[in-house]
Amino acid sequence: MKSWNITILGLSITSSWGNGHATTFRALIKQLQQQGHRVHFLERDVPWYASNSDMPAPPYCKLDLYSTLEELKRNYESVVAEADMVIVGSYVPEGVEVGKWVQQSAQGIKAFYDIDTPVTLAKLKREDYEYLHPYLIPGYDLYLSFTGGPTLDRLEEVFSSPSAKPLYCSFDTDLYYPEDTPVLYDLGYLGTYSPDRQPSLEKLMIDAAQAWPEGRFAVVGPQYPETIQWPANVAHTHHLPPSKHRQFYNTQRFTMNITRADMIQAGYSPSVRLFEAAACGVPIISDYWDGLDTVFSFDEEILVSYEAADTLRYLKEMDEHTRKEIGEKSRQRVLKEHTSVQRAKQLIGYAEELKAKKEITTING
Repeated sequence: MKSWNITILGLSITSSWGNGHATTFRALIKQLQQQGHRVHFLERDVPWYASNSDMPAPPYCKLDLYSTLEELKRNYESVVAEADMVIVGSYVPEGVEVGKWVQQSAQGIKAFYDIDTPVTLAKLKREDYEYLHPYLIPGYDLYLSFTGGPTLDRLEEVFSSPSAKPLYCSFDTDLYYPEDTPVLYDLGYLGTYSPDRQPSLEKLMIDAAQAWPEGRFAVVGPQYPETIQWPANVAHTHHLPPSKHRQFYNTQRFTMNITRADMIQAGYSPSVRLFEAAACGVPIISDYWDGLDTVFSFDEEILVSYEAADTLRYLKEMDEHTRKEIGEKSRQRVLKEHTSVQRAKQLIGYAEELKAKKEITTING
């Protein structure tokens, strides 16, 4: 297999503050580099990431920051033109103009990596073209989607994507694994505040905490309104860097997964938190969405909650042997299917397949 020269224009790799993009890019790019490929990451230099940078110099790729679209075009046209594959990520600032420029400049494979597919499609439906316009989709050779299932057909049939493929998030096995550590919480939740996610958090976790004062709960994540009154048995931490996520998961008996409304509607949209928690062997209590059972088997690898009573039943009635067994089965599942090693190979596999098709087309031309 050849060594690929890949350029990625992403939201952020330097800062995980308030976004899941950075950890996704870090895990993927680290493995691409270890598998012999070269990656050049281009990131817009913005104040809120610059002031909350937890990886200012990634060791497994070349990183350049740019301040304006004009600077990007002026300084990095050759980088884009000479790459074997150029990937533009979702939520890149001025993403539509960036995408137009990439499609005009790149000579290799042009891909869009949508780490927010259901959100993107909801925005397109509202004619909100913050970072992607429908007219750009046919110009990307490959649409890499965080969402699988019927959404892939929609991208090809409705939006005329030449090739829509799933590229779920993944986890780094060097960073996420079980540890023998004191258990501090019966149930924890890790996630940035989102208005559409908050009702489910309150219904499935906060209500359970209020109904069980003896229980120990924790919520970690930024941007929660100061007006929220957390119950006395719910500890809230504003931010936890990725370097401490493993420790947080391992201090929980169970961990909570709450899914954004757009992703529930689309289905088939596993979050990176699912894989990271499972990798630590912590049993997950999740809200329901279509396709969840294609990622984990219900009651064997994941627990589904529809109301606080379900959450409390798991927390208070499940014996320790069953709890640990569910955590271990989910861990084995993600080790088999969702590591960054596998995801990097999947990406290169898509690229190799597309390259071969282009070469056949040229020969038959």
